[in-house]
Amino acid sequence: MTTTDDGTVPQEVPHIQRIEVNQLQCLRIQTARAELLVAEQGAQVLRYQVHGQEPVVWMSEEAAFEAGNSVRGGIPVCWPWFGDLMRNPPQVQALHAGGRLPAHGLVRGIEWSLQESAIEGDSVRLVLAIPPVQDSPGLRHLPAGLELRLEILLDDRLHLNLTTRNGSEQHIALTQALHTYFAVSSIHEVAVEGLEGRRYIETLEGWAEREQKRELVVSGETDRIYLDLPPQLAIRDDGWKRRIRIEASGSTSAVVWNPWASKARRLSQFADDAWQRMLCIETANVMEDLVELAPGEEHTMGVAMWAE
Repeated sequence: MTTTDDGTVPQEVPHIQRIEVNQLQCLRIQTARAELLVAEQGAQVLRYQVHGQEPVVWMSEEAAFEAGNSVRGGIPVCWPWFGDLMRNPPQVQALHAGGRLPAHGLVRGIEWSLQESAIEGDSVRLVLAIPPVQDSPGLRHLPAGLELRLEILLDDRLHLNLTTRNGSEQHIALTQALHTYFAVSSIHEVAVEGLEGRRYIETLEGWAEREQKRELVVSGETDRIYLDLPPQLAIRDDGWKRRIRIEASGSTSAVVWNPWASKARRLSQFADDAWQRMLCIETANVMEDLVELAPGEEHTMGVAMWAE
């Protein structure tokens, strides 16, 4: 019988294991190539790391892993709106009337259910879904029959596919994002490739529309909505001598975010210097790239990511 250095019997790979991380129930996936950790709350990816390499996904050192609260880092799911609801298109706002509503939608702090899990060769597939909206207190104002599921596939890459199905009897409009925090060696050592010549909205300067002239180098607080994007972007990290490839489908918009030093000190679950170790590129359907679904229609927004 083979044992590890600490005398325990190693588990066969790939495998799926349920574990607790503070207050959260999580699924830990190990393959011969990589490790993935997914919280059932929010269907939030918390870790994605290829063995022997730096993490692809960043997680805050001060993350709380508390029930009811989104965890700082990983890949939160923002749905059925992104950001401040009042900054969303009118047809998105119309679905949500009254009361103070949180940024980034309604599903980050609720429990999703594991619908499917499968191991095929060295690949692992999970499907998680929100509860029926009529049975969830925070979702009851949504049309009955509206469904959301997230398919997660781990092979030589990490693939996420977020599908909304309108099983209701009314037309719906939504915005959404897979709010990915990418791990970087240093924000001063990276550039984002693929944005050249693309329109963006500069939210920090009156929501003015501008054009990206060259690859993006982040040199201060950044909160931009990029539009009309190609399917693939990349983070070139000279410090770790790698590129993180980001390949989107069902999406032509993305948000690029880094709080920089001043705002970092005001964020929860965020060390004062953590802005130097992360960069968010959020695959999205926002602004004019919103999703509109007639009864019976569905839409899938996806992203695949890998480092090379």
